[in-house]
Formats: sequence, C-alpha cells, structure tokens
Amino acid sequence: MRQLPTYDMMETIRNTNQWLGATASAFGSYPITGLVPNPAFQLMAAWGAVTERSFSRMVAKPDWGIHTVVGEDGRDHVVTVEKELEQPFGDLLRFHVHSRPQRPRRILLVAPMSGHYATLLRSTVASLLPDAELWITDWHNARDIPVSAGKFDVEDFTDYLIDHIRHLGPDIHVIAVCQPAPLALAAAAWLAEREPQAQPASLTLIGGPIDPSAAATEVTDFGHRVTMGQLEHLAIQHVGVKYAGVGRLVYPGLMQLSSFIAMNAERHGQAFFDQIVATAKGEARDNDKHNKFYDEYLAVMDMTAEFYLSTVERIFKNNEIGRNAFTIRGEQVDIGAITETAVKVVEGENDDISAPGQCLAALDLLTGLADAKKASHLEPGAGHYGIFAGRSWRNNIRPLVLDFIDGNSRNQPKSGPRLKAVGASGSGGGTPKGGPTPV
Repeated sequence: MRQLPTYDMMETIRNTNQWLGATASAFGSYPITGLVPNPAFQLMAAWGAVTERSFSRMVAKPDWGIHTVVGEDGRDHVVTVEKELEQPFGDLLRFHVHSRPQRPRRILLVAPMSGHYATLLRSTVASLLPDAELWITDWHNARDIPVSAGKFDVEDFTDYLIDHIRHLGPDIHVIAVCQPAPLALAAAAWLAEREPQAQPASLTLIGGPIDPSAAATEVTDFGHRVTMGQLEHLAIQHVGVKYAGVGRLVYPGLMQLSSFIAMNAERHGQAFFDQIVATAKGEARDNDKHNKFYDEYLAVMDMTAEFYLSTVERIFKNNEIGRNAFTIRGEQVDIGAITETAVKVVEGENDDISAPGQCLAALDLLTGLADAKKASHLEPGAGHYGIFAGRSWRNNIRPLVLDFIDGNSRNQPKSGPRLKAVGASGSGGGTPKGGPTPV
C-alpha cells in the first residue's frame, strides 16, 4: 500500500471518472440528440455533468465565499481573508472587515484536521463574523508539503495552537470544533501551567472526543477494533509524483472520502440519483443545496501519516486526554492546571461521531477550575454537523456561546445587535434534508 504507484493509481482513477463524466455530458448534449424522442440522452448528459463536477471537486480547495458583512450602520462592509501567521502545515487566517469599528469579541475558531478543509466551517464563520473579530486555523493539504518540512503529529498540532493563542493574546476566546477539542484543551492547560499570562479567556469545545471511552460510537469501535499495524498497512501511502509532497507518508484524502461515503452509502446514493434526475429535468442549479453541500463534502485533503496514527493511538486507543496523561515532548500536560480559562462544552443529542458524554468529560478533568467558570449544553435532536453549522447552531447554540464569551471576557464587551454576513456561500445554511455528517 505504501508504494508511489498506489497513490498515483487512485489519482488516475479519479481523473478517468472525471473524463468519463465530461465525455458523457458532451455526447449527450449534442443538438442532434433532440430529434430522439427518448430521455436517455438527457439522462446521459445529466449523469456526466454530475459525475464530472463530483470528481473534479475532490482535488479543489473551496473558496470561503464570504464577501461582505452588514454593519450596524446598515452598510455592506467588504470582507477579506488575510494570512496572519504562515507555517508549513497550517496558517492562521484573519477575516478582516473593512471600514468597521473593531468588535470587542475576539474569537479563534479551531478547524478540524479530519479530511476536509477549514472551509467546512464556512457557515460557522459567516454566523460569527458580524459579532466578532475572527481568526481561524487553515490546515494545509499534506500532499503539497515537501518532506523537508518534517513531521506533523498531535504534539505539533498542539504546539501550533499554543503559538496561535500566544500570538492573539489573553483576551482571545477559543472555539474548537470536533477533532481539535482535546488538543485545544491540552494547549490551554499547557499555557495555564507554563505561561499563565497567555492563556485564553474562554474555551468552547464543540462535539470533540475528550474521552472517547465515555460513549461508544462507530468511530470509537473502529479505533479499538483495528490494530496500529493494520491501520498503518491499510491506510498509509506515499504521496505520488504529481505533488510537491512526493514521498511523504499520508492518509490520502480520497481514501478518507471513501470511508466517509461508506458510512452513509444509501443516503449518498439517493442524493446523487435525485440530482441526476433533477439535472435531466433542468431543475438543478449551480448553487443548489446538493451542489453547495457536496462541493464542500467531496473536497478532501491528505493528512500526514504521523498525525492520523498518533490521533488514533493517543487520543482514542490510549485515551491520553481523557486520563489526563497527555505529554508534549515528554512534559506532562496537567488539565487541572486550568484555573482562569472558562470552559463551555456543547454536544448534540444525536451526534453519532462524538456521542454525548465524550466532550462533557472535559469538565471532570478541570479540577482546578471553579464551577462558575464551567458550562455545558446538550442540544436536543441535533446531529454532529448541526451543532456547529446547522439550524441548531444558528438558532440555539450560537447565542449561548456568544453569551458565554461575553460573560467571561476580560474586557467585558457589551452585547450588541447580532447581524448577518452576506456572501456567495455565507448564509449559514446547514446540511440539506437527509444530508450526511461530514466530520
């Protein structure tokens, strides 16, 4: 599995399917086919269009698509995305709203490194941007990082978060979504013990595996069932010759995508069948719900092998965060050292990725934090995606998180009117009906 041709073969298969889709779309669209009183050609063209778009998205990094924010003055303020810190495996991005007074809330949104780009949180960003100065972690596709850049594992990930928090200052409020929740907790603990003046004002953990043993899911069952040797043999490959990271060991995005789809194969199949029929009827649109969702969902990135394997081994198998036994470069990280950073936990009642109880376990580890600085929320009926980007987030969770931030802010901002960001994809829309949970 580790040979270069294996990775290149997967890319060749993707290219071939994209070409087949383009060919079918062109062939079925010739004007002469209009003389045939049969829908076969329309269906062929529709299948080709949907197939070509789907396979082309797998190697494209989506755009943020957030262009303006409506200010309190009623004007549209232009939004630009700027790199504030550049590092080999990920950048710290800032969403700069031009001609708008600085908002008192300052938020660092920690995006997951779990196969998708940070743009998976586009609607989360769009919902927070009108009410805060916002930064986000933008992790790079491992296939584009030369081997000379070195390794990147869970300790390096935590080091990046420490650097980002230290850079942004003690009045920053951190929101970690899914996979980075345990490592964000470790970063806050490291700072609390060693650089207390740099620790964040608050930390909100959304649907993350702080203690995976607290509640079993298909993800945790897989983590316990497979051995590290099996995982390394079956999932890890060398990047092929097409990319700058040639030779780097990675967990390929295309392989991750196949496992994502397999978890909800029937629902995905029905979604694509419905889209083909809608396209054949002329009812599909370039930016309809299906395309908006799958343009993001199908855009996958490679993870470094050491990050993926250390996540499985240390976070899931050994449960180092849940046991308060996590170390960075051999130094113990004591979560009980957090005494000033307020911590809020958000979980979804129907979360099948990080089940209720896994993230809540963080509060029991915070032995040095006063109860007044701890909070939790279980969203009824919400799945994994809904608690950070869907209707549950917009209507219920987001206001609670902003109130928690205000209540624990060191500069005590006053809550103002909560406005709306406007952009090509910035309306904050969630998963289409019956859609999958992508993280």
